[in-house]
Amino acid sequence: MRFQFPAWLGLVCVCGIVSCGNTEENPIDGPTQISLEAPDYFPGNIAMPADNPLTEEGVQLGRMLFYEKKLSSDGTVSCGSCHQQQKAFSDGNQFSFGVNDSIGDMNAMSLSNLHWQNKFFWNGRAATLEIQAVQPIEDPREMNLPIEEAVNRLQADGQYPILFKSAFGTEEITPELIGKALAQFERTLVSANSKFDAWIRNEVELTPEEKLGLELFFTHPDPKLQLRGGNCSDCHLGFLTAGDPNGIAGFHNNGLDSEENLASGLMEVTSNAFDKGKFKAPSLRNIALTAPYMHDGRFETLEEVLDHYNDHIQNSGTLDVLILEASNELPNGSEAVKLHLSEEEKKAIIAFLHTLTDQQFITNSKFSNPFN
Repeated sequence: MRFQFPAWLGLVCVCGIVSCGNTEENPIDGPTQISLEAPDYFPGNIAMPADNPLTEEGVQLGRMLFYEKKLSSDGTVSCGSCHQQQKAFSDGNQFSFGVNDSIGDMNAMSLSNLHWQNKFFWNGRAATLEIQAVQPIEDPREMNLPIEEAVNRLQADGQYPILFKSAFGTEEITPELIGKALAQFERTLVSANSKFDAWIRNEVELTPEEKLGLELFFTHPDPKLQLRGGNCSDCHLGFLTAGDPNGIAGFHNNGLDSEENLASGLMEVTSNAFDKGKFKAPSLRNIALTAPYMHDGRFETLEEVLDHYNDHIQNSGTLDVLILEASNELPNGSEAVKLHLSEEEKKAIIAFLHTLTDQQFITNSKFSNPFN
């Protein structure tokens, strides 16, 4: 049986850009509200936070704070140290280095299309982007600076009180306003100009290998129907290729470890044993640029990732049912969980994943370090 494109995937989008959020009339001398530009095939039902609308001044301030090294205890680390634009705002390390060569225990997630995500960090411990944005400042393994000291440093700087005044109407800097400014800038990190996007817009054709990879990516296998699939989009959904933004539905145990070796994951937040070993399914946008992979950076290549899903799934009590039931061959009753993709199929999926690379995103001067 031939692959049937999901109905949503068959909708070819012509307009290309729509706005998320409203642009309102600005008060005299107030910040200039702007809309978030995004393709019309991205979800349009995600509202901008009412208490943190996007403004030119807020985004400018947030960009500066994102690259501001004085927000670290020794003045050597910024958000941009672990989230580098040329690597799609990841850093290429298994674990990131903070101040005094301290090292974390999670891989730095790529940053893109954050407006359409929630429950931030691998274990979902931050409910909003505003909350997430300030936590690395105080983390002893990252920037290791008490937030009160961060406020004091910015307040004592000649330019920042003026910039906060322009963005938020007050020269009094607070942790909440730091988080709001950073969140505004991070929401503008929209990646939507890859070859995949050009294909969606009917501007280019995919190669036969890339098209096969796309078909496999978006298909849940069903050997009874002779329907072959890679099972990728069960967790990496839609045009965003990202986890489900609705609560904890976007967290999965993807079979990395056996029961006795499961990390806590989402269970750290929910205290529910059913959530042990579950981590956030990240967006796969620009995935070819963001190695190593998984929450602990254990895989160095996309080939290793595909080999894991194909042959090395570890069963446990919380293994995602979408993985447990996914196979391109009928079960024989005793076989371990395997996807049974051919080498040709694995190469095709990787070829498709390379179409998600957005060169404009990683070179856009609006996202670059303003201090360089």
